[in-house]
Amino acid sequence: MHRLRPWLVILVFAAFISGSQGRAVAQTVSEQQILVDRARSTIEQFTAQSDMEQMRRILKKARAVVIFPQILKAGFIIGGEGGSGVLLAHDRQTGAWTAPSFYTLGSGSIGLQIGAEVAQVVLLIMTDKALNAVINNQVKLGADATIAVGPMGKGVEAATTTALNADIYSFAATQGLFAGLSLAGSVIKARNEWNRDYYGQPVTAGDIVIRRQVEAPAAAPLDQALTRAEL
Repeated sequence: MHRLRPWLVILVFAAFISGSQGRAVAQTVSEQQILVDRARSTIEQFTAQSDMEQMRRILKKARAVVIFPQILKAGFIIGGEGGSGVLLAHDRQTGAWTAPSFYTLGSGSIGLQIGAEVAQVVLLIMTDKALNAVINNQVKLGADATIAVGPMGKGVEAATTTALNADIYSFAATQGLFAGLSLAGSVIKARNEWNRDYYGQPVTAGDIVIRRQVEAPAAAPLDQALTRAEL
C-alpha cells in the first residue's frame, strides 16, 4: 500500500499541471477578442464626447455599425489607410445588436502628404442596400455606397446633413498631422478567417449578422455599450 503512494503523488501532480495548462490556454485572449474589447472602448469614448451627440442620435436609426478602433494613415508622397474592425447589425424593432463580424478597411492614395495620423472611426450603415453590399461584396466607399462625414473630433465639424439621405455616415476622432480623414475610395472587406477563428467554425458575415447562426457571449459588453450610446 505504501509503495503505491509515490505513484498517487505523481498522478495528482500531473493532474494539477494539466489543469494549470488548461486554465492558461483558456485565459489567453485572442486577437479577435482584443479587437472586440477595443471596439467597445471606442464606442464608450465617443459616447462621452459632447460633440458626438449627432452620432448617438443617428445610431438609433442605423441598420448596422462598423467600428474601427484604430485606422493608421501615414505617408510621405504616397499615403494609405488601414485597420481592422467589427460590424454589428441592428434590429431597430427590438433594439438588439447582433454578434460581431470582422472586417478590414484599407485604401491607397497619392499626393503631397507628410505625417501620420491615427483615428478611431465609426461607420453607421443607414440602408439595407448598403448593408447588403458590405455583407455580400467588397465595398468601395463613395462608389458602391454614398458616404457622408460627421464630426471629425472635438471642435471640428465637417460638412454633413441632417436629412439622413446617405447610405453610410462616418464619425472619427483623429490626431496627428493630417487635417482630417477622408474615407472616400476606401475599401471595406470581410475577414472570414477571423470569423472562423473567433467562432470556431467557418461562418460568413451573412451567417453572423443576417442569419444569426452564432452567438458571442464575450461580445456582450460591446452590445451593451452600443445600446447605452443610443439617444
